[in-house]
Amino acid sequence: MTDVIIAGGGPTGMMLAAELRLRGVDVVVLEKEREPAGEARALGLHVRSIEVMDQRGLLERFLALGTRYERRGSYAGIQKPWPRRMDTAHEYLLGIPQQLTEQLLTEHATELGADIRRGQELTGLRQDSDGVSVETAGGGELRARWLVGCDGGRSTVRKLLGIGFPGAPARNEWLLCQVEVTAPEAEMRAAVAELPDKTVQFGPTPQAEGTYTFVVRGAAVAEDRTDRPTLDDLKRRLWELVGTDFGVRAPRRLSRFSDATRQAERYRQGRALLAGDSAHVHPPMGGQGLNLGIQDAFNLGWKLAAEIQGWAPGGLLDSYEAERSPVAADVLVNSRVHSELMSEEPGPRAVRHLLTELMDIEDVNRLLIEKLTGIGIRYDVADSAEQAAAQPLLGRRLRDIPVKDGRLFALMRSGRGLLLDRTGTLSVTGWADRVDHVVDPDAEVDAPAVLLRPDGHVVWTGDGGTSLDACLARWFGAPAA
Repeated sequence: MTDVIIAGGGPTGMMLAAELRLRGVDVVVLEKEREPAGEARALGLHVRSIEVMDQRGLLERFLALGTRYERRGSYAGIQKPWPRRMDTAHEYLLGIPQQLTEQLLTEHATELGADIRRGQELTGLRQDSDGVSVETAGGGELRARWLVGCDGGRSTVRKLLGIGFPGAPARNEWLLCQVEVTAPEAEMRAAVAELPDKTVQFGPTPQAEGTYTFVVRGAAVAEDRTDRPTLDDLKRRLWELVGTDFGVRAPRRLSRFSDATRQAERYRQGRALLAGDSAHVHPPMGGQGLNLGIQDAFNLGWKLAAEIQGWAPGGLLDSYEAERSPVAADVLVNSRVHSELMSEEPGPRAVRHLLTELMDIEDVNRLLIEKLTGIGIRYDVADSAEQAAAQPLLGRRLRDIPVKDGRLFALMRSGRGLLLDRTGTLSVTGWADRVDHVVDPDAEVDAPAVLLRPDGHVVWTGDGGTSLDACLARWFGAPAA
């Protein structure tokens, strides 16, 4: 029996596999496709996901294959200057197609020893108090102590667990296409600029090898959501909307998406959990879906490993859903706002006009960009509302800062907790097998000390309230003898 079976080998599944292997947990990844997807279903990483890669020593690999787009403030297509005083060392969007993100995370998980089995589709499961048995297509069976469904919006794991997936059904649909074109780029942009509404949009930049990404509003919502569009469908729709098809040819990707938003009623049932699109789906406007899944895995990995290794305090694993479900709910709202503001109906146009004015207010602009980039997340880790108000760092991730031994993020690559101590009077005795201790009186942090979880979020600041030992026990379990 292995420790964890992960159903789904996309970015969420591979990120989770790597996080578990980083802590010595045995992992088997079951991916139904025999070969990696050759199409880009997502096009980039936002700031918080960039930070996650930096915290695990992966950022240089991503920068080598991606493109940095510097300091661009854009929300629902409304262009504004990048907000001042953004709390990050990574003020850019990293353009990188999903297949490359998946490739790099797969390499990372493999290097750490994950067992990745392609062409293995999970078709059934049953669980008891000791573990989960899963069936695969062809009659095979595997058993693990835990199962995590990272198998997408049509998740087999979620359906087999009987977890509801309520939400708003699709009202609009778009074709997402990556194709070659014969028309010059200037001609295409000029044609689209003359349209009376936003029925055709381009990606932020041309894609690799002379291809372009189109997002084209469909004429209606397809009855069969699994029915893939064809090149003729794209050409026909472009002629209807623009009066030309721009000479589109050689499709690299043809898919459809809608503005449906759904979220799982719960993220855990017994010894089975959900992460990524298995737990939430939403329109891709704003580019938050892949980022949300990666960050789910980053939150879950260390908590599930702690449970398996026997040092998790009570409630730690359940804090995964308690923290990530509200984040997903907020992303669903944001993506729905993006979708609505693309409409040229009078109501959405009026809201868009007002929001454009409001974003000239610096705090409004910062709030929206922090939502989009994921750096505004604050988990509820304080003992009270009064403590949360008095200690604004609590629950937030700490940006990368210089420390005496280099950089903060570089010190977190082991996946352990970290006490950054400006006083030199503190100790992690009893938790040294789980928490590192760095003394630096000159550290650029607005607190006497900060205790960071393995995901970089602050759970103690030394400003009064809960004692350090009590907080260590809350997040890292009982001290070692």
